[in-house]
Amino acid sequence: MADAVEVKQEERELALEDELVNKSLVKKWLLWGFIWVLFAPTVGVIVSTKFNYPEFLGNSPYFTFGRLRPIHVNGVILGVFSTLFIGMCYYVVPRLTGTRVYLGDKLGNLLLWVWNLTLAGGFISLAFGANQGIEAGEAPLITDIILEICFLILTLQFFVTIAKRREEKLYVSLWYLIAAFVWTDINWAFGNFIIPYSVPGINNAALHGLFIHYVVGLWITPAGYVMIYYFLPASVRNPIYSHKLSLIGFWSLAFFYPFVGIHHYLYSPIADWAETLAIVSSMMLIIPVWTVIQNFFGTMIGRWSQFHENYTAKFLILGSIMYLFGCFQGSTEALRSLQQPTHFTDFVISHSHLTVFGTFVLWVLGPAIFVWQRITGQELWSSRMANWSFWLITAGISSMGIGLTFGGLQQGYMWMKQVEWVESVIATKPFWLFRTFSGISMDIGMSLLVINLLLTTRARSRTEMLGRTVPSM
Repeated sequence: MADAVEVKQEERELALEDELVNKSLVKKWLLWGFIWVLFAPTVGVIVSTKFNYPEFLGNSPYFTFGRLRPIHVNGVILGVFSTLFIGMCYYVVPRLTGTRVYLGDKLGNLLLWVWNLTLAGGFISLAFGANQGIEAGEAPLITDIILEICFLILTLQFFVTIAKRREEKLYVSLWYLIAAFVWTDINWAFGNFIIPYSVPGINNAALHGLFIHYVVGLWITPAGYVMIYYFLPASVRNPIYSHKLSLIGFWSLAFFYPFVGIHHYLYSPIADWAETLAIVSSMMLIIPVWTVIQNFFGTMIGRWSQFHENYTAKFLILGSIMYLFGCFQGSTEALRSLQQPTHFTDFVISHSHLTVFGTFVLWVLGPAIFVWQRITGQELWSSRMANWSFWLITAGISSMGIGLTFGGLQQGYMWMKQVEWVESVIATKPFWLFRTFSGISMDIGMSLLVINLLLTTRARSRTEMLGRTVPSM
C-alpha cells in the first residue's frame, strides 16, 4: 500500500515537472533527429559497400567514397547524436532546474531550423566537393561558423536557465551538460578556425588529433553521460548508485582526456614527451570509464526484472557494455607495442564504431524512446518491433566490432611482415563484406525504431480523434 502511494506521489511530481517542458519544441528536435537517423547510417552502408564494389552507384563524383564518407561521419556526430541530444536538453534542463528554459519558445524554434538547415546545407556542399580537409570538420567554413554561433547561443540559453533554477543543488547531469557545451564552444573554434589556418606542419597534425578527440571526449562523452545519468534512474525508478562516483568520473574525465588525442600519432615526428603523456592519459581514462560502469550497473540493482520490457534501459545498458569494450580498445591501442599492428587499420574503425555508435548513439536513442512516450502520452506502438530493433542493432554493432577488430589485426600483421599492399586488401575483403551486412542490420534496426515511434504518435492522434467523435458513456 505504501509503495502504491509513493508511486502515485512520484507520478504527480513528474506531471508537474512535465508542465515546465515545451513538448512541441522537444518533439520537433527529436523529429529532425529521426530524419538524420534514417539518413546518416544509410550513407554509412553505401560507403562500406564501396570497399568491395567501388563502382557501386556508378562513376558520378557526388557518390564517390571521398565525398560520402565525411557526410556519414558528420551526419552521425552532428545530425544523429547532437540533434537528438539538444532536443533532450530541452526536456532535461527544465525538469532538473524547476523552471522553463530561458527563451525556449522563440529561441529554441529559431535554433531548430538554423541548426538543421545548416547541417543539410553542409552535407550538400560536401557532396559537391567543398571540403576543408579537416577530419570531423570537413564542412565549409560558413557551416562551421553558423554551428559555432548555435553552440554559443545554446550554452547561454541553458546557463541562464540553470542560473535561475529553483532547485538549490546541481544534479550530476547538469554538471556534464555545462561542461559539454563550454568545452565544445572552445574546441569548435579551436579546431575549425585556428588550427587549419595558423599552425603549420607536424604541429598542425598533433593539434588536429586533439581537436577530433575533443569532439568525442569533450562533447559526445559528457553529453552521453547527461543522457544516461538522467534517464537510467528515471526509466527504472531507482536513484543513481553513487553521487560521489559520478563526481570522480567528472573530474577524472576533465583532467585526463585533454591529453589523449596524440595517441594516434606514435612513431611520428611529434615530440616523445607528448606521445608518452598521451599514452599515460589514455591508460588513466580507466578511472572515468570504471566509475561510470560501476554507477550504471549499481543503479540497476533490484531492477533487472524490468529489463525485458524497458527499452530505454535496454539501450542504455547495451551502450554501457559497448562503452567498456570500446574504451578498453582505445586505451590498449594507445600503447606503443599494440599500436604497431593496429595503426591505420580497421582495428581503429572498430573502436570508433563501438564508441560513437555502439555507446553514444544508443545512449541517446534509449532516452528518445522514453521522452517520446512522455510527450505523446502513449506506450510504444509495438513492443515486438522495438524488440526486433534492439536485437538487430545489437547483432549489427557486435558483429561489426568483432569483424573489424580481427580484420584490422590481420591487416596490421601482414603489413609488419611487409606483404604486398594488394595482398592485404584481398585478404581483408571478406571482413569488409561482413561489415556491410552488419551495417545493414544496424540500419534496419534503427529504421524500425523510428517507424515504431512515429506510429506511436499516429496511435495517439487516432485515439484523440475517437475521443472527439465517440460520446462517453
